[in-house]
Order: sequence, then structure tokens, then C-alpha cells
Amino acid sequence: MKFFFFRPYQSLVRLLICVIILSTFAAADSEPDSKLPAKSAILQTMTRANAYFMKAWPDPGQVIVTNKTRPSNIWTRAVYYEGLMALYGVDPKKPYYDYAVEWGEKHNWGLRSGMKTRNADDQCCGQTYIDLFEIDKKPERIRDIKASIDTMLTSPKVDDWNWIDALQMAMPVYAKLGVLYNDPAYFEKMYQLYAYSKKKHGGNGLYNPTDHLWWRDADFVPPYKEPNGEDCYWSRGNGWVIAALVRVLAIMPKNAPHRAEYERTFLDMIAALRPLQRPDGYWNVSLHDATNFGGKELTGTALFVYGMAWGVNQGLLDRKVYTPIMAKAWNAMATESVHPTGFLGYVQGTGKEPKDGQPVTYTSKPDFEDYGLGCLLLAGSELYRMK
Repeated sequence: MKFFFFRPYQSLVRLLICVIILSTFAAADSEPDSKLPAKSAILQTMTRANAYFMKAWPDPGQVIVTNKTRPSNIWTRAVYYEGLMALYGVDPKKPYYDYAVEWGEKHNWGLRSGMKTRNADDQCCGQTYIDLFEIDKKPERIRDIKASIDTMLTSPKVDDWNWIDALQMAMPVYAKLGVLYNDPAYFEKMYQLYAYSKKKHGGNGLYNPTDHLWWRDADFVPPYKEPNGEDCYWSRGNGWVIAALVRVLAIMPKNAPHRAEYERTFLDMIAALRPLQRPDGYWNVSLHDATNFGGKELTGTALFVYGMAWGVNQGLLDRKVYTPIMAKAWNAMATESVHPTGFLGYVQGTGKEPKDGQPVTYTSKPDFEDYGLGCLLLAGSELYRMK
């Protein structure tokens, strides 16, 4: 009887051992996805991608030629310099600073359409101009951007930002000037422009307080629907809003007006984005419709990681909950988007909806290579700051 029971027991033990071994291997295979790499590895990825770009554009004042010729102080390049200044903040190499200064000097610290422009895209370069002014207070560095914003300050018009990308392009400029000159008028005008976008444009505003996501502009508010019947929430557009809120909250003093509303919207958006992450770590270009040009895409993904990392660093988000999400996204971008040369794949070209800039693949080259790198550098630099 003793021998009779021992054989099945022995088989059961063997089976349990096999299950444990297989489970261990499976856990080991998935473990890298949920753990951030070492800081040195994060920095290495950013450095490689940035080196590729600086080599490709040795003259920061060189015009950009796509379907037409544009000066290099447009929004796409300005977003890159936002990322470069973030990289400089964690790895202060003089060539980075010099490259940014030369960019400003080549444009005489001006805006694409002059000081009278009200276009947020034109004003985006002012974020870096002000950063560089704070390092070396040469008045010419902020002359034009301050004049442009001051013109808007004295105007009753508040409906300029009729597309959500504008929030990232211009809001941080107002916040920076408000702090620099200790003048709450900049904060108040920024809020008026922001609130009109959020609550008025498109009829009832571009922000859906139910889904906690933004329609890119009036073209996409209901009754517009995606192929699957859902609302159209463009990934990078919502990424721009996340970046705008992060940068404004990071700049403004704790007692600044409307800060609580910005923070609440940021937290609601992050919570809405959390369950929308793809199994491979990315977010789809259409956040509520994976069938409409679904696939890997870097820019929206990087901006969401930027927001989450900042939220964790500020104690606004639970580190245990969001670190695996960010790690999965960063590891995917670092291993699947960043080429050995530093070129970035899976970057959607310029546009305003899922179909634009397609196809988005590992080898596809977007019409502008700069803003995708800016998004990656913002995300990586904030991850690098995590304890």
C-alpha cells in the first residue's frame, strides 16, 4: 500500500516542479517589461537619439524643407529644444547648451511670424528662449516673445487656441513669464485662453468631462465618430495637453490661480489613459479605436510617460501603480523605436488625426524628425529624475 501511493505522489511532485519552473521562466521573460532600466541606460538611449539628430542638423539655423521651406524656429523644432533643455537639465553638457543658444541666435531670438503673432505654434520657441535667458540674462533672448505675449495680454480676445496642440505650444510661455516678472496677469490670461478651449470651442468645449480626454479640434466633436462608433481622441493631441499641464504645474507657484483645476484635469486624464495602454507598451493613435490605424506610435506614448513620470516624482501618482506602466512603454520605445543609429521609428508625421502621417512603422520617416525626439527626451529626462 505504501508503494502504491508513493508513485502517484512522485508524479505529482514532478508535475508541480515543472509548473514552478515554467512559471519562473514566464515571469523572467515578462519581468523586463515592468522594470525600468538603470538610469545610465535611460541616459544612453537619449544620448544616442540626440546625437543622431545633432549630426543630421549641424547648423541649427538651417531651413527645414518638406513640401515647402520653413524656418527652423517653427513648433516642430521648438518641441525638440524643449526636450534638449530637459536633457541638459539632467546631463548638463556644454554642446547641448551651445546648440540651443546658436538656434536662438540664428533666428535673432525672433518668432516665425514676428512679434505681433498670436499663433501658439509661433510662440513655442519662446519656451527655450526663456530657459536660456534664465541661464544668461541677455535681454534680447526674451525681447520678442515677451512682446508677443504682452500684446495678447492687453487684448480682450481669448479664442485663439482652437486646437489642443496650442496648449502645449503656448501655455508654458505664459507660466514662465508670470514667474519671471512676478505678474499674475500672465497666469490669468493663460487661464482665459485655456478655459475657452476647454469649455467653449466646438460648441461645448474640446474637453469631454466624462471620458476625461480631449477632441483635437471642432472637427472631431460629436457627432463625429471613429469607425468603431467611439469618439475620436487623438493620442498625440492628448499628449500635448498632458505636456502642457505638466509644464505649467512645474513652473507655477503652489498658490497660483487655477492651479487646482489644472491638477485635477491632469489626474483625471492620466487615470483615463492608464487602461488604454496596448499590451506592447504603446498607445494607439486613436485612443478609443484600435481598429483605426492601430499600432505602435512613439509621440503620444512618450508624452504620456512624461506626464506619468512627473506625477510620480511630484507625489501625485502612486509609484507602484504607474512604474510598471511607464517601464513597459519606455522599454518598448527604447528597444523597438530607437534604432542603433539613433533614428526614431514609429513616429507619426504631422497632422491632427489617426490617418495622418501613415503608415507609421519602424523604418518610416516622418515629415519632421525633430518633435518626436523632443517627446522622447522629455519622457526620458523625467524618468531619469525618478528616485
